[in-house]
Amino acid sequence: MIVSTTQTNPWMMVSAQKTAPTNYIEIQPGELRQTIRGFGGCFSELGARALQSLSPQERDRVNDALFSADGCGFTFCRLPIGASDFAHGWYSYDELPGDYQLKHFSIERDKTCIIPWVKQAQSRQSAMQFMASPWSPPTWMKEPPVYNYGKLIHTPENEAAYANYLRRYVAAYAEQGIHIDQLHLQNEPTSTQKFPSCVWTGEEMRDFIKRNFADGICPDTDLWLGTLNGPASDERYCWTRFNNYAHTVLQDEVCRKVVAGVGYQWGGKFAVQQTHDSYPELELIQTESECGNGENTWEYALYIYELMHHYFRNGASAYMYWNMVLPAGGESSWGWRQNSLVTVNEAQPQYNHEYYLMKHFAHFVKPGARYLQTHGAWSANTTAFQNSDGTKVFVILNPLPQEIPVAVGGASYTLQKNSLNTIVINQK
Repeated sequence: MIVSTTQTNPWMMVSAQKTAPTNYIEIQPGELRQTIRGFGGCFSELGARALQSLSPQERDRVNDALFSADGCGFTFCRLPIGASDFAHGWYSYDELPGDYQLKHFSIERDKTCIIPWVKQAQSRQSAMQFMASPWSPPTWMKEPPVYNYGKLIHTPENEAAYANYLRRYVAAYAEQGIHIDQLHLQNEPTSTQKFPSCVWTGEEMRDFIKRNFADGICPDTDLWLGTLNGPASDERYCWTRFNNYAHTVLQDEVCRKVVAGVGYQWGGKFAVQQTHDSYPELELIQTESECGNGENTWEYALYIYELMHHYFRNGASAYMYWNMVLPAGGESSWGWRQNSLVTVNEAQPQYNHEYYLMKHFAHFVKPGARYLQTHGAWSANTTAFQNSDGTKVFVILNPLPQEIPVAVGGASYTLQKNSLNTIVINQK
């Protein structure tokens, strides 16, 4: 079976062709690599509010498209701890200055948008896993005391309160029936931003973990080193490289025992190969797909395919899209327009090119699959997996302006010009 998507015609079922291809894709014997955790996206307030503007019937259709087995079937998604940069406004769970005992800690705000949407996802995907990360600590824990910019104040009292804050989040969500499988220490620690953020050095992350999480976060929740966005591509940020963050933390004996994996996004794509080479036993995931400019073009979808290929080729076990749903325009509360899988335009949802890109992977590749190495003339445009039942899945980009014949698993196919394609081979 082959499913094909072009710029004008998404998700077409195409029959195998009897051709004699000159290009081929072939599996290297025995080259089953990392186990795949899954695919998903991030829950945000702006996405939840856009969904709430739809009729109940349309809202169900969008959630089905994202989470049900007939749609993308997402199984691994991301949650913000407090405000992300796509929150309706900035907030934390405890903004009473000096409340080191966290007597005023509360997730009540999340119960209006984030948690109802998560519940809708769980009703369609009972085995859904979640990772979570903070964008900013409570402002009174920072210097200067603002959501954007600033750093955590590294005193024993303040660090202990913040570690407890993160544990309280995990416990509060568990009370809502939402288990946090992974807690990532900080979103984009290498960058000071005009949206909620907090800069950490690798040394600060290492020492914070040793002092506060030497025995882990809490039972059944793994501590992850993420979401790392360095090295930055700008040469001025030469201190954000692999050795300054992942290697600094993981070389510490205490941290290496407690850190379950590393999550990379954006500039982290330049360090994922180094991390995989140095720590091949450590799980890696991609934690935030690059966001575009809100135009949701076909060309950008093909760029995201290349990012997915790069991350899986270099050891990633999961790929996380960013905005699953946004209102028309896709603008954040601070003025950045971004892409989304689904755009809510008045009362009508629009499924964008990147929705179908993610579906080409997530609909067919199941948790527990293994990444499958390929070789041949089209290996640079092929991302392959083997599901636990033996089914092989090949997601192939044809970026050229002509049809391309390929041979996969003993059958021949013709890839339409400028197309995304998934070939599924049942060999049990």
